[in-house]
Amino acid sequence: MSLIRRHTGMFPTLWNDVLTPDWFGGVDRFNPTLPAVNIREGEKEFILELAVPGQKKEDFNIEVDENVLTISMEQKDEHEESSEGYTRREFKYTSFKRAFTLPETVNEDAIEADYEQGILRFALPKKKEALPKPKRLIEIGK
Repeated sequence: MSLIRRHTGMFPTLWNDVLTPDWFGGVDRFNPTLPAVNIREGEKEFILELAVPGQKKEDFNIEVDENVLTISMEQKDEHEESSEGYTRREFKYTSFKRAFTLPETVNEDAIEADYEQGILRFALPKKKEALPKPKRLIEIGK
């Protein structure tokens, strides 16, 4: 089961793989504006973690629509300082958007998120019918 869908062009080729490597789920691993992501599958849930230090939980926009979990953030910061004929103006603009196709086994209505120490963490619980069933002993009849 995969939380990331690899999108290729209409005619994927070996050259596409060599020239535009997306071995990590279609994300340029050298792009500093995209947060690093860890995904783990447990027995009862998936855990998805994004490294986004220095933000506030109010900065994030999180939505689920048609089996796609979309996480985005946009932050603008401007600062101007004037003294003795000098003017210094600094600005910073940070944004990202990540989308994950959820497996059909995820219970979308029970997804939970928290943000602590720079890590945005999601618990994606599996549907009851997707959970492993306990062993059952079968007795032999007549």
